Amino acid sequence: MGFEILSDDEESLSRALKNRAFIVDVRTVLEYRLDRMENTVNIPLNEIPGRIGELQDKANIIVFCRSGSRSEQAKNYLLQNGLENVLNGGNKSLIKRLLASL
Repeated sequence: MGFEILSDDEESLSRALKNRAFIVDVRTVLEYRLDRMENTVNIPLNEIPGRIGELQDKANIIVFCRSGSRSEQAKNYLLQNGLENVLNGGNKSLIKRLLASL
């Protein structure tokens, strides 16, 4: 039995991607270096509070990780701190699949 991927609905994610969402990989620096996705920015979950200023001017933000769990935490933190239009993209595979379908 596998684990469930946490993410927002695919329709919302696709719409944000079509509108050139800012895509943030919240995995660790090591995870990012080992399996980097093009056109993403790495801001590890533990660095989100100190780097929130980098995200404040973004119209649409999608956060993702390995399973959607850390990205759900990042999304909730950003929403609680006044950012809007933040979506949990789940994992890299989901984001890649949605980008390929645009």
